[in-house]
Amino acid sequence: MMKPGFFLLWLMAFFLVLTHELEAGTFHVKKGSSLDTIQEAVALASAGDTIFIYEGTYLENQLVISIPLTLIGVNKPVIDSQGGDEIFIIRADQVLIQGLTLQNIGISHLKDRAAIRIVEAKNVTIDKNILINTFFGIYLQNSSQCRVQNNTIRGEAYDEVNAGNAIHIWKGSQMEVINNHLSHHRDGIYFEFVDQSLIHSNISQDNMRYGLHFMFSNYDTYEENTFQRNGAGVAVMFSKHIKMVKNTFEENWGGSSYGILLKEISDGLMAQNTFIRNTIGVYAEGASRIKIEKNDFINNGKAMDIKGNCIDNEILANNFIGNTFEVLTNSRSNLNHFEGNYWAQYKGYDLDKDGIGDFPHRPVNLFALITDKIPAANMLLHSFLVNALDMAERMFPEIIPEHLSDERPRIKPLAND
Repeated sequence: MMKPGFFLLWLMAFFLVLTHELEAGTFHVKKGSSLDTIQEAVALASAGDTIFIYEGTYLENQLVISIPLTLIGVNKPVIDSQGGDEIFIIRADQVLIQGLTLQNIGISHLKDRAAIRIVEAKNVTIDKNILINTFFGIYLQNSSQCRVQNNTIRGEAYDEVNAGNAIHIWKGSQMEVINNHLSHHRDGIYFEFVDQSLIHSNISQDNMRYGLHFMFSNYDTYEENTFQRNGAGVAVMFSKHIKMVKNTFEENWGGSSYGILLKEISDGLMAQNTFIRNTIGVYAEGASRIKIEKNDFINNGKAMDIKGNCIDNEILANNFIGNTFEVLTNSRSNLNHFEGNYWAQYKGYDLDKDGIGDFPHRPVNLFALITDKIPAANMLLHSFLVNALDMAERMFPEIIPEHLSDERPRIKPLAND
């Protein structure tokens, strides 16, 4: 049985919570009403209040949120900066911005203007918004535990100098970037000094530089994203302990393009990704101790270009299908381990029917090395000369990198689901 004193304390706590909820205010911003500007509603609001913004176009910017607030759009209201400065500057924890259309941020070469800037805050959620022509879309600086989800961010970039990033995070931790559609910016997603964060189920396409760009960021995961038709798919640079799982890198095509660049990165995992129709699937330089397993490389120009300064990487149980060149390197030695991959260009056999080829596969061929040095040689790809080089390579295998071979090539493609 509950003691009277305990019951009294419980009752007081209940009324305190109820009183707090009753005190939380609600504001309704409507065109033509007595409260018809967002700026006025923000000025009137107290911590914990909710502001509903109804359909219409609001010509406002420089809306500073310095207390916990919820701002919710009703029937897709538009906030237009008219080529001016940032729309929302969030300097408080526990803020939600949802259901708004934000547009027309002016280009600046002095300031990284964004539709939404989050400054030294945590537990901020940006959800279900549409951002159009906003230079930078959502910019988070020195913040943590924020979530950017379900947004569509479409830029109008025409060159890199005048383009910003769709989602830009500088110095943060425990961030979540989930289910956003990002296009026509410099980079779709940019991480710099961002740790222990998740990038999940985004589509980043038609960006001028990278679909996703990592710099100096550690212990992050990006999974189930699509990077399509970007200048290059993803660059992971000067980082460690990055998990790259179940992503699709597609049609990142151009003279110096690739699905993913690994540069000065260590101790990561790249698993169950699909690389399809990229100039280079994976370009690795200064990468070490990366496990590259159960990926599909399909119809790329070069499936992998792995430089001689890459060491102790494991390339295991991948499918290499329909690629012009399977592996390229600039070194005569090999400090990485290739095993158990399926190579469509393997010309061996399996007499004992164990699913493993009876002799090793050497995925680097002489013509790949020639075209790397002399790109114009690509015009000879299907000529008699190339067939002669292939024959010479089989007769004198020492002319290509020694020890770069798969000792247990698979006879059939692996199911890498």
